[in-house]
Amino acid sequence: MTDLEPYVLSPERQLTESEKKRVWQKPHSHKVSEEEQRISQEIKRNWNRGEMKIANILLEGDAGSGKTQLAKALSANFGLPYTKVTCFADMDKSDIIGAILPVISSDRLEQLEPEEQSILKALYESDGFQSATDILMNALGMTQEQAQLKIKQLLKLAAEHSDGEAVEYRFYPSEIVRAYQEGYLLEIQEPNVIRDAAVLMALNSALELDGSINLPTEVIRRHPDFIAVITTNRSYAGARPLNEALRDRVQHSEKMDLPTKEVMMERTMSKTGYQDEQMLSILADTIMILDKTARANAIKGVAGMRSLFYWADAVASGASAKDSLYHKVIYKITTDAEEIKILEEALGKQDLIKALDNVAIDVKKNEKITTP
Repeated sequence: MTDLEPYVLSPERQLTESEKKRVWQKPHSHKVSEEEQRISQEIKRNWNRGEMKIANILLEGDAGSGKTQLAKALSANFGLPYTKVTCFADMDKSDIIGAILPVISSDRLEQLEPEEQSILKALYESDGFQSATDILMNALGMTQEQAQLKIKQLLKLAAEHSDGEAVEYRFYPSEIVRAYQEGYLLEIQEPNVIRDAAVLMALNSALELDGSINLPTEVIRRHPDFIAVITTNRSYAGARPLNEALRDRVQHSEKMDLPTKEVMMERTMSKTGYQDEQMLSILADTIMILDKTARANAIKGVAGMRSLFYWADAVASGASAKDSLYHKVIYKITTDAEEIKILEEALGKQDLIKALDNVAIDVKKNEKITTP
């Protein structure tokens, strides 16, 4: 067993070549967090304990706290293909289960616009094992949201072109169903934005450890390797408190916050290659103060690890730390003048604006000294 395999859950399982490509590969910049280690150990420990099995995880935190990165890391640790579904307010049951699409005749297909023709042909030529969303994403380069919208449009379009004739129908499972049936690690992003209670009930049913999903063509049972990782954003616009029934089906939860300053610096060094610890210390302090201030003043934006990565990368390329603070961090949080003033005052109280100026002066002095 190698260092990368201590948590593999089903070592005897043979993945297809396509499935192997879906298992996330950790980049060199990846740093194992306490949360990753804790979840991996808990799932491995309980994997064969029947009703004590842990297979539904909740990661709840602000944007940039590393929820998706952690979900992908679990895919690597467990040796499971990773896939995701991004929830949206108007999801319906077809987004949970899949879509039944009519197969219209070749003559009527030729009457459609070229884009619709290419989409339907891609669906008709598929092997039936992929979800319709996945087919459109792979064949036509669509985003998940674009593909889901297009499927709904195709349902209406195909019905209009059937002209009352007897029509053959074909079922295309959703990405949720495919992961559920084939035993993937599925990240379910932001289910708390879903408005339709019936959709949430369908999702709740799917997350039962011994659950099943009633499809139009068959009843499928949950694959023993299926793991659901629910990621939700505490301050996401339009989000509601996570459905109680859904939360009840979770066996392990993590509250995702900004990591410690030391971890923030270490991850930034790994991610960007920038090694100036004095500067990184000030950048990390700034991010932490902005995050705390935004929360305390109900400012909707977030200062997180993503902002730190891009800010540090800009500074490493020669940008002014003070000037790029606005373009890489503050304006991502807010562009409201009063809110910006609140953030600036918080940084001023901690002398961080002055610190950015001072460290920039030190850098320039060092550059002059080392220049022949």
